[in-house]
Amino acid sequence: IGRALATALIGDGYTVNVLTRNTTKAKVPPGVKVHPWDARTTDAWGQLVEDADVVINLAGENLAGHGLLPNRWTSEQKRLIRESRIQAGEAVTQAIIAATRVPKVLIQASGIGYYGPQGDEIITEDAPAGKDFLARLAVEWEASTARVEEKGVRRAIIRTGVVLSGEGGALPKLVLPYRFFVGGPLGSGRQYISWIHLVDEVAAIRYLIDNQEASGTFNLVAPNALSNSEFGNTIGRVLKRPSVFPTPGFAMQLLLGEVSTLVLDGQRVIPQRLLNLGFRFHYPDAEQALRDLLTPKST
Repeated sequence: IGRALATALIGDGYTVNVLTRNTTKAKVPPGVKVHPWDARTTDAWGQLVEDADVVINLAGENLAGHGLLPNRWTSEQKRLIRESRIQAGEAVTQAIIAATRVPKVLIQASGIGYYGPQGDEIITEDAPAGKDFLARLAVEWEASTARVEEKGVRRAIIRTGVVLSGEGGALPKLVLPYRFFVGGPLGSGRQYISWIHLVDEVAAIRYLIDNQEASGTFNLVAPNALSNSEFGNTIGRVLKRPSVFPTPGFAMQLLLGEVSTLVLDGQRVIPQRLLNLGFRFHYPDAEQALRDLLTPKST
């Protein structure tokens, strides 16, 4: 998300500073200024806030790890996931509060895991937080930057769903079984996937930056969530592959443990507040989005 957003901002003439734990491996577009950050303190970068109109906090350890299969949520892994979010948010808050000139807006990342597993209930931003690990994590993550509002900074919290991109994230892992003709529903197949095309994720963030009325929480998902089974059928249709080979939920729970909730549980989330503000999605339909991402582009 950060790379795509930086590319869009640079393309529109903005000055973009990126904070990263590894400056040598950071993949950023030309023109972006890269600064080292330990994701815990304001050391060596806090002064950048003085000249910033916008601060975007997307920092956080990947929930699923970095391999082909998700990492189990051991106590240590949960600690890393939590601290990477809370400490980064607190550092951003510290930098803004200490600034003599504060930014106009802070975009604070979060996730639809905030709501916890909700079956097929339609969820808007007004729904309460859940009680599982992901929900408690999202509540703390959002609260980590709440104090900036005391300085008059407009804050927009983006509860993002499954971001579809051809360059990483969840989609390549979801698609892989279909490429080998063994795709199908995961678990019951009835759990909902609330997804968003990367193009719309970036466009929505830009929209919230520019819209002076945009403060509070926003669900960053497309307006048409699908069940896991429907989503898989759509992948199969786009790739011209079968979607009839289910993966039992108990097998995923045995293999992955608690982290299996990322694929076996879901939420049927709609972007009510974005729609109310007048935001228009480029890809409101899953098949349209998947065809854009999975169909080879002609040259």
